[in-house]
Amino acid sequence: MGCNYLAFQKLKKKEMKQFRKTLGLFLCLLTITSSTLVAQITLPEASQRGTVSQRVGITDITIDYGRPSVKGRKIWGELVPYGFNNFRFGTSTAAPWRSGANYNTTIDFTHDVKIEGKDIKAGTYGLHMALQEDGKVTLIFSTNTTSWGSYFYKESEDVLRVDVLSKEGPQTEILTYTFDNFDATSATASLKWDKKVIPFKIEVNVTDIVMKGIADDLRNPKGFQQSSWDNAASYAYNAGKLEKALEWVNASISGNFFSKETFSNLSLKSQILRKQGKTSEANELITKASRLGNSSELYQLGTQLIAAGEKDIAFTVLKNNVKDNKGAWPSNYGLAKGYAAKGDYKNAIKSINKSLNVAPDRFKNRLNSELEKLKKGENIN
Repeated sequence: MGCNYLAFQKLKKKEMKQFRKTLGLFLCLLTITSSTLVAQITLPEASQRGTVSQRVGITDITIDYGRPSVKGRKIWGELVPYGFNNFRFGTSTAAPWRSGANYNTTIDFTHDVKIEGKDIKAGTYGLHMALQEDGKVTLIFSTNTTSWGSYFYKESEDVLRVDVLSKEGPQTEILTYTFDNFDATSATASLKWDKKVIPFKIEVNVTDIVMKGIADDLRNPKGFQQSSWDNAASYAYNAGKLEKALEWVNASISGNFFSKETFSNLSLKSQILRKQGKTSEANELITKASRLGNSSELYQLGTQLIAAGEKDIAFTVLKNNVKDNKGAWPSNYGLAKGYAAKGDYKNAIKSINKSLNVAPDRFKNRLNSELEKLKKGENIN
């Protein structure tokens, strides 16, 4: 029995030792896990992030920034000190303002642009500002996009600096970026906070960017469709790139597995040739195109030719439209415009009356109004 008791005590001590070991390991893992969980908790920032974007042409401009509030504080010259400063933290001894709160404010351009007339490449940049008491502001675009504030700002990382003037504006409690006064080729971005507005103009060479994008697209699977070449040629024509427009419309007409003559590509080619001064060649294509279009397409073509001063060829197209499309209402309406362009108001009245007899109700007010003009001897073009 003594031996059994000693063996039992020995086994008990061994199990207790193993238990302590296991317990220690468990507590250690619990501590590590607890620390990890705390590190992974996501809490809201006091100055929450905001993002604003604007597209100019096919170029996207995006500003990402922290949004602090005024909260009754004096902002300019105190919370945001003027000039470059040593904040006694980080590595910078001459830091500008971060243009927001917390992490760097960043601005991203999907294509090359101009800021206040100065070039900057496509990419993402840290946006900093150095304000002066007289209202002048130096905008700084930096390759550093991931730092907290401007505490680690380095002038050597600057890509571009431009000077702008701030102006007074309505009270804005929460710092806000907006895009104002945008058009087809530019947009003005503005920082608005407290009673200050800091605007800067961003310009985009839309035509060159789009033309380059089209050229790339036509070499990938998008170029396997005739419509891509038609759309490319149309854009180039409207952008004034006539040689490229002619090259692309010719590819739609012949030479590729998808190529064929259509009303669309023949009439577009005729417009290109006319712009190039090749009137006789343009008119030959108009005649060919007029046999392929529907009544609405030929109406549009005829009225475009009238607007371009080509009254005779326009009249031929519009007359054929009536013949080929069996008097569909747009064709007779178009012919009325053709007669009016030639000063023949008697026949213009006859044609518009024929159109009125078959036109949908939603167009009859317009037709009646133009009929009254014709009766007074007024041109309806």
